[in-house]
Amino acid sequence: MELPAQTFQVTRADLIRYAGASGDFNPIHWSDRVATKVGLPGVIAHGMFTMALVGRAVTEWAGSPDAVVEYGVRFTRPVVVPDDDQGTEIEVTARVREVTEDGLTRLEVTATCLGEKVLSQARATIRTAR
Repeated sequence: MELPAQTFQVTRADLIRYAGASGDFNPIHWSDRVATKVGLPGVIAHGMFTMALVGRAVTEWAGSPDAVVEYGVRFTRPVVVPDDDQGTEIEVTARVREVTEDGLTRLEVTATCLGEKVLSQARATIRTAR
């Protein structure tokens, strides 16, 4: 069973706000000059910010934050965020992999940006309402 897709817009302003909240002011997250100098295609989103957006989708599917039992990902591709008002989009989808007898639902989660997967081994376990 497929769960409804969720889409999150990511702009440079979001990256600045996340940097302030997380304390991660690495210039690859705000300076094209630095990002390209180190071999990146441009400014990239913080990996943990990407993971948080996907976690927001999982929480929405679960119905509440305390229904998320387990959640993990591996980062595979950076999310490049252009310097414009639109930014970019991360689309999050999930497929139910298993529903256990004890009320847990295991999800395989996919996150893409511009049609390319940005996370691998993205999985979540949520508690199903009874």
